[in-house]
Formats: sequence, structure tokens, C-alpha cells
Amino acid sequence: MTSRALALLFVPAFVATAAIAAPAATSPDLAKVQEHLRAVQSMTAAFSQYDRNGKTLTGTLSLKQPGKMRFQYQKGVPILIVADGKSLWFLDYQVGQKQRWPIGGSPLGVLLDPSKDISRFAKVMPTADPSVISVDASDPKHPEYGRITLVFERNAAGPAGLILRGWVALDAQNNRTTIRLSDPKFNVPISDGTFRFNDPVRGGPRK
Repeated sequence: MTSRALALLFVPAFVATAAIAAPAATSPDLAKVQEHLRAVQSMTAAFSQYDRNGKTLTGTLSLKQPGKMRFQYQKGVPILIVADGKSLWFLDYQVGQKQRWPIGGSPLGVLLDPSKDISRFAKVMPTADPSVISVDASDPKHPEYGRITLVFERNAAGPAGLILRGWVALDAQNNRTTIRLSDPKFNVPISDGTFRFNDPVRGGPRK
């Protein structure tokens, strides 16, 4: 998979505005998800990323409130995705390019700003497994931004009794990307340096 294809598959999942219509009544499960998100001050996990062609990439996810996230891909993938507290950066070290999106307007912004009322842009979807909560986030005013479905497991070991197991992103061209998380660790120390990076446009290596 080229870095450009990776950008098209993965990043659009983030790029949706929070300017949604007035919120409906929050369901108990959605309230539980909100409680979980607000209890997670930091998290690390291994991730596996799958595209619709069956291509798989792996790496490590680091998250720290407020507003910081890093997707460190496996060795040999010249891509880095970092949220530094203000912006989400897609960095391509192979071609020396970077792209920037605001954090606040993204569905995954719910992970980066748990103070947001998720009922404004998310709803619980039915599942066949009662141990799973599926939350769909999108902006009906901007379908071109795609949608994302977050998947939580009911598990007493997680904050507020939930563990985020991953998400499925669908862009406007129906490109589907699935992220699965494993070995999560909550509220562990993470250095702020984790969310710094070298500028690929200036020829710096990944850091």
C-alpha cells in the first residue's frame, strides 16, 4: 500500500465537523461510553489496521489527555499519525509531506476531548452481542466526511466497565478501514515527548 492510499483510507475517518444538530436524549449505553472516555486519562495499546483489500499494518497507539494521540506504525512503514494537543498530523517521511487537520472537528475527537457531549454526533447501534456497545459517529450535514463506528466491550477491568476494542471507518468513497486494539493499558505514565515529531518536509527522520 502506498502512503497516499494509506492517507485516503485512514485519515478521512478523523475529518468530520462537530457542528451537528441538537442532541437527542442520551441512552444509558451512550452515557456509559461518555463515563468511560472521561475516566481514561491515558492509554496504550497494540493496533492492527485492515483495509478493504485485506492489507494489514500493525503498530502501537498512545493516547494522553488532553488531545494527544500517536499511531506508531510497524518498522518499514514511513508513516506517522500524531495529534499534538491542537492538530492532527499525517506525516509521510518517504515523500517528505505532511497534512494537518483540527482535532476538534473529528469523530475521533471524542477520544481526544472527552468533555464533549457525544450525543451531539454519536448514537448507539444495535449489536447481536450484549457484551458489545457499538457507537456510530458522523455528521449528517457533511456525508462527504465519512463516518466512524467505535466498538466497546463491557469488561469490569476497564474504566467505567468498558474497554475500547477498535473502530471501523468508512469514507465518502466507501473505503473501509478497520482498527483493532489489543493489550490496552489505562492511565499509565506517558511522556509528552511521545507526541512530538520531526518535520518530514525538512527532511527529518521519524521520531
